[in-house]
Amino acid sequence: MIRKTNIVEVQGLAGGRGVAQIHHIVPEQELYGHGRMYAKVVLRPGSSVGWHRHVGETEPYYILEGEGIFVDDDGSRTKVFPGDVCTIKPGQCHSIENASLIKNLVFMALIHKN
Repeated sequence: MIRKTNIVEVQGLAGGRGVAQIHHIVPEQELYGHGRMYAKVVLRPGSSVGWHRHVGETEPYYILEGEGIFVDDDGSRTKVFPGDVCTIKPGQCHSIENASLIKNLVFMALIHKN
């Protein structure tokens, strides 16, 4: 099956700043109960995904473009670049921020159940 990506813009994703453009690659129903999101996320300069918790699931981020700050469950802040993978364990919290004033931060996000 071939289809076009469903793109939505979300203001203040998970309580973050600015706009997150979410390119839903596979709809939740086609993850067949194993997950709830597989998407490319674009954060404009100054935007972020807010601090949030995953219960019974995890969410790795794979950085494609730009530079970001990943905030881990322990509050540590780590600069991330293309090729980096940010992961969290079930029950942990995290957030991510666009560290650039001029370039988008682009990453893949997969929320899957444990």
